[in-house]
Amino acid sequence: MFSKACEYGIRASIFIATKSSEGIRVGIKDVAKEIDSPEPFTAKIMQILTKSGIIESAKGVGGGFEVSANAVKSIKLIQIVDAIDGDTIYKGCGIGLKECSELKPCPVHNEFKKVRQLLLEMLTNTTLEQLASGVSTGDFFLKINDSKI
Repeated sequence: MFSKACEYGIRASIFIATKSSEGIRVGIKDVAKEIDSPEPFTAKIMQILTKSGIIESAKGVGGGFEVSANAVKSIKLIQIVDAIDGDTIYKGCGIGLKECSELKPCPVHNEFKKVRQLLLEMLTNTTLEQLASGVSTGDFFLKINDSKI
């Protein structure tokens, strides 16, 4: 449903927020490793997230990526998705037609409209803090640990 870049961006944001809650800044190598993404691709995603104001970047010794305690409470999942994929996921046609509307619906228009609405509500109502705290408590995970399967 999301582009690969968006999936990585969401995972990276959650990972960075989790580490930030522990007072830890993380480098690009750590982010790429944690989200199972190639480092150059991760760097491009991090540029987008930083320019969008979702993630903060500090250079030099002790630098890295972080999310402030205030920002993590207010950043919504929709901001990450919009920054990377734009709004087509919850506004576009379910089968990718350029023209699809109430007047000229595609074969899945009516059912997909319901899915889009639920997705939009979830993206709008879910904060980065909710997701990061779930990872911190072990309720959610970002990566399957092969030794625990």
